Amino acid sequence: MPIEAVVFDMEGVLMDSEGYWKIARENFSLDIGKTWTMDDQRATMGRNTTEWAQVMKDRLGVDWELDDVISDVIRRVLAQYEDHLPIRAGAVEAVRRMSSRYKVALASGSPTSVIDYAMKHTGLDEYLETRVYGDDILNGKPAPDIYLEALRLLDVIPERAAGIEDSANGVRALHNAGMLVIAAPSEGFDLAPEVIALANHTISHMDEITPELVEGLTQA
Repeated sequence: MPIEAVVFDMEGVLMDSEGYWKIARENFSLDIGKTWTMDDQRATMGRNTTEWAQVMKDRLGVDWELDDVISDVIRRVLAQYEDHLPIRAGAVEAVRRMSSRYKVALASGSPTSVIDYAMKHTGLDEYLETRVYGDDILNGKPAPDIYLEALRLLDVIPERAAGIEDSANGVRALHNAGMLVIAAPSEGFDLAPEVIALANHTISHMDEITPELVEGLTQA
């Protein structure tokens, strides 16, 4: 069945920024006398804003309001973005290649302010037919909702779409949506074997994202 659309995640896929979020959460935790671990970080990856803030509250045992956790962490992340925009190597070119053949969309659980900043400063939105924000979706990844909404806006059924994700929750969301899954783990955030098993293909560099790769997956 031919592919009509390709949907990208942002954090970790287009932006090599999972480390930024980890640093923000580590510093937040240090400031309140707590410790943020890699296991804690993995629990937040791919989730929408309200969900990752709730994970932080639960794991750190803090009584902050969700909105206060969200605004504090986003402030720390954006400060790093302003210092250095962490575009993943080959990401802009990959989106450009895909847009020449397919409908292309963004489906990211990242906060709207972070997505808008990245789009404004990379020009990636020029190649996107639509983008769906995690802040607007009730159920975050691994629920398929954000991807199904992107495909609804593109008027494409899941069987004719591929998605690119770096996190375990994101890979599961694509799998749950019934789309072709390309796993693109970012450096330092390897995926567990059981997550890799859900993907149709795994890449190590965005240069590998080509129409030929996607079409080959439909024939595998």
